Amino acid sequence: MQYGEHIVALIQTAIGPVILISGLGLLLLTMTNRLGRIIDRSRALSCDMDRMDAGARARLASEIDILWSRARLIRVAIMSACLSCLSASLLVIVLFLAPLVELDIPLLVTFLFVAAMLCLIVSLIGFLLDVNRTLSALHIELEAHRELHNREDH
Repeated sequence: MQYGEHIVALIQTAIGPVILISGLGLLLLTMTNRLGRIIDRSRALSCDMDRMDAGARARLASEIDILWSRARLIRVAIMSACLSCLSASLLVIVLFLAPLVELDIPLLVTFLFVAAMLCLIVSLIGFLLDVNRTLSALHIELEAHRELHNREDH
């Protein structure tokens, strides 16, 4: 095989992890946007607490607790996605350099690929848990609105 053909084969091998890196970038963008919204909502609720009565403050405190747990979940998801991206990046480097320097390191390639996938799985689980917690916060807010409308109707 000629050198040029060898390089083309190496690049073709490294394309898979590069696509993973691209997808992880979009996932990270989504999660950092969610984190920003969590932070903004937490700050807004904290400011509102000063003007509320005791019952409303308790409800807002519950929402803020949920936002705090969501922020922790998203932090884990973001860190896991970053670790997945780092593993995939190292995998690209190893896949590209190993044949050039004639290293036979299938164990390292396997480890990096499995690490990238496991970190991606952890990240997606954190993301799903955050979505679930979001619905818990929405439920608290909707219950407060229902109670307010029930009081107004009576």
